[in-house]
Amino acid sequence: MLPASQTPAECPLGSVVDGAIARRYGESGAESYGITAEHFHRIVAAVAVRYAANLSEAERVQLVASLRVEELVLARACAAGIEVAWNVFIPRFQAALHATACHLTGDQASGRELADGLNADLYGIPNSEGRRISKLDYYMGRGSLEGWLRAVLARQHIDRCRSHANDVSLDERIERGASFAASPQPVAPAINDRLPVAIAQALAGLSHEERFLLASYYLDQRTLADIGRQTGMHESTVSRKLDRLTATLRKRVRRCLLTAGVTPRRCDEMLRELDVRDIDVDVAANLRQERSAGTF
Repeated sequence: MLPASQTPAECPLGSVVDGAIARRYGESGAESYGITAEHFHRIVAAVAVRYAANLSEAERVQLVASLRVEELVLARACAAGIEVAWNVFIPRFQAALHATACHLTGDQASGRELADGLNADLYGIPNSEGRRISKLDYYMGRGSLEGWLRAVLARQHIDRCRSHANDVSLDERIERGASFAASPQPVAPAINDRLPVAIAQALAGLSHEERFLLASYYLDQRTLADIGRQTGMHESTVSRKLDRLTATLRKRVRRCLLTAGVTPRRCDEMLRELDVRDIDVDVAANLRQERSAGTF
């Protein structure tokens, strides 16, 4: 049973947007998980409301049309513990998640442990009210579910690396032959931990306009037309600027990684997998930090 969500009355999107949501029910596969048209409306409307504040009615309809409703419904059904949904989710994503985890950690055993930890968070546990708490509730259907899962997995790996670095006991350090230095020496971050640092450094070197464009497109997820209206540029100009900007960022990230001691070969491997849409967790986190500090 899916948890109660916002009702259509609590989501003032307008009848045109409501109609756009209704038209997507058939293609979502929601019925196969026992999700009614009314409950499907609640799921999609809740997502739309989250981003609808500064959008016109036409842009809201466009937003609804762009959502990956099949994957959004699958995520919500899995979060609710519906077995049929998990029977779809596991064969579709499990192998890719395990491969990504092994690549991040560098070995099979650690990769399996990382993937298992994510699986536990995805499956969730019931809270005191009986509602299952799952990370899948945070997927909004605006990008691919696989890309979102890989971003979450990468973030968990970084968090684990940082936690492990802080949790090494004194006994362990003595066993490894550590001496009692007069002052602690800085520890270089793990290779996989250097990517978000390099991204932050690359973003710090951007101009005000460049950070604004990135924040508008990747953080606020505004359309090219909307950004163009605000900046006075044609949407094709905005698109070209974003393309050049992401290419420049890629070069700057590579330069930062090389400076941090990452080998050229490892840099190329990391950048081959680097897609600004897939790493939007790191990009958005840095942009959000700057925004909260009043940078733009």
